[in-house]
Amino acid sequence: MPGRTQRTRRVCVLVHRWCGLAMTVFLVVVGLTGSLLAFNTELERVCAPQLFAPARPGQPRLDLATLAERAQALVPRGRVQSVSLTEPDQISVWFVPRTDPSTGRDHELGFTEFFVDPWSGAELGRRNRGDLSQGLVNLMPFVYELHWTLAAGSVGQWVLGVVALIWTLDCVVGWYLTLPISWSSFWRRWRPAWLVKRGASGYRLQFDLHRAGGLWLWPLLFVFAWSSVMMNIRPVYEAVMQSFFDYRSPMDSLAPSAPRNDAPRLSWQEAQVVGERLLAKQSSRLGFTFGERLGLMYLPDGGIYLYEVRGSRDVFERAPKGGGTYVAFDGDTGAIREISQPTGEHTGNTVESWLYALHMARVFGMPYRVLVCLLGVATAGLAATGMYVWLRKRRARSTITAQSVTRTAASL
Repeated sequence: MPGRTQRTRRVCVLVHRWCGLAMTVFLVVVGLTGSLLAFNTELERVCAPQLFAPARPGQPRLDLATLAERAQALVPRGRVQSVSLTEPDQISVWFVPRTDPSTGRDHELGFTEFFVDPWSGAELGRRNRGDLSQGLVNLMPFVYELHWTLAAGSVGQWVLGVVALIWTLDCVVGWYLTLPISWSSFWRRWRPAWLVKRGASGYRLQFDLHRAGGLWLWPLLFVFAWSSVMMNIRPVYEAVMQSFFDYRSPMDSLAPSAPRNDAPRLSWQEAQVVGERLLAKQSSRLGFTFGERLGLMYLPDGGIYLYEVRGSRDVFERAPKGGGTYVAFDGDTGAIREISQPTGEHTGNTVESWLYALHMARVFGMPYRVLVCLLGVATAGLAATGMYVWLRKRRARSTITAQSVTRTAASL
């Protein structure tokens, strides 16, 4: 048995070493960019203040349907697909280009993001998301793209998804390696792994920081690793969640069940009325309440409207950017297709809602956001200390090998 344990640990050491080396650069990038994104809105207000409307205390915001109509009038070459309350003083509008009848091709809109004033519907600004040639207005979107896709589109997204999967598995392996070999006096033997030895040498200090830092931060590191798999390679994530939990894929619930329809019979105003009526009925039936209206979206594939609100079973504390309560209904008839709540329906979906909220620092207020910011720096630090420990061990092994060769040669 002891021999088998030793062999297992040797294999785990090799796995941890090479996984860590393979992930080092990626973890430094996502860790440092993640630290900035913990305060994304605040940094956006500094870099792109023109995209936020002046506050109007006491003045009610326009409803989502009216904002959609006003935005549509500002961009006749595009078709509004959604309006979202991204911040209390900012509405984001998503457009798709209309077809130019003279050429049969889609119009060039010249932007990917469009923002309007929640109180007047006036344009605040537009930008090509992540394009640094447009200046500071795109700095934080670029940081976000770097964090999510390495600013390399779908290829970068899949690369980071694989890294996240390796990171998740390596979290388990790294935790196992901190455990004492013997179960005798377990807690006394394991205690040093949680500590940084005072007055230690440079190497020992780096080793202790790597091991103890990983242990103290392990729950959050695991959450961020697995939630990164969720965001980047959903097929793997969903397969695992369905194996362990009662989980319903959002892709299944919103899968197109009708032909594509770019021109629904229900207008934005009519869709909003239908959404309100359906939510009132479903909230009474299911026993939840709802308040702030967060988004109205039309999905041409399947001809579905989504009406999103802040519900009593939501997890997110601030503007959601995902994670709210919504009702889906037919764009022609208004017939309900789906009512979805972030928590309380399926265990796996409740876990997913918490993963989103924890990863995006949308719960527990400012203290947790500060913690997430520091965690990003710590993640980069753990990657760097792991590299340092490996280099020192490699150098030591090389020195021992060289000395052995010298002694052998001298004895001949």
